[in-house]
Amino acid sequence: MKNAHFPLHLQNPYLHYDLCFDLDGTLIDTAPDLVRVTSETIALVGVPPTSYRLARQEVSFGSKVLIQNALKRAGQSVSNKKLADLRRFFLERYAETIADNSQAFPHVITTLKALKNGGAKLSVCTNKPGYLARPLLDALQMSHFFDVIIGGDEVPIAKPSAHHIFSAAGRPQRGRTLIMVGDSYPDIRAAHNAGVPSILMSYGYTTDKPHKLKPSIILNNFRDIPNILHQI
Repeated sequence: MKNAHFPLHLQNPYLHYDLCFDLDGTLIDTAPDLVRVTSETIALVGVPPTSYRLARQEVSFGSKVLIQNALKRAGQSVSNKKLADLRRFFLERYAETIADNSQAFPHVITTLKALKNGGAKLSVCTNKPGYLARPLLDALQMSHFFDVIIGGDEVPIAKPSAHHIFSAAGRPQRGRTLIMVGDSYPDIRAAHNAGVPSILMSYGYTTDKPHKLKPSIILNNFRDIPNILHQI
């Protein structure tokens, strides 16, 4: 069988798929570092560490909300100027320690490898700033899987705008299937706005009931993605 030639569709079973992935809560569990930095930030104004369980659910809303809600839970508030200072510290500290405790969710690496080797085009569409998204993926040795990585600060309008998906994955093309894979409202809404199918990963950070977001498919395990592509 050394010189056997197999049909292209058997060599590259995912050749006609463009998969666009969210980052936090979908590919990588970043909550341990984001919540840690939140607690380090509010410590500057004498507030004790925040609840990991509650803050984890707020990761998708960004650093400003993480800080504000952590202060609110402690019965504290700060001026807008002080909040801006705290957020500046948060972003600097997070950039310095971006992958101390973060790691890919189970089966993400092996599944991305299978999809890539099978011919799929992979991209990242994240509301995380690009200057943080790329170093995070670099630190976890995941950047090579993706043709494009687009942060929320690198598009005129971020998710749930369809423009963000199209900037990362390109517009849908005849003979190809573009799919958005995410864990929360901005991801699934962006897919709706783009008129493309979506996969919701139920292990992510959203507090919404998965079925209420109306994704095309809900999955509990990342490794199931290749097996369900033919259903979309």
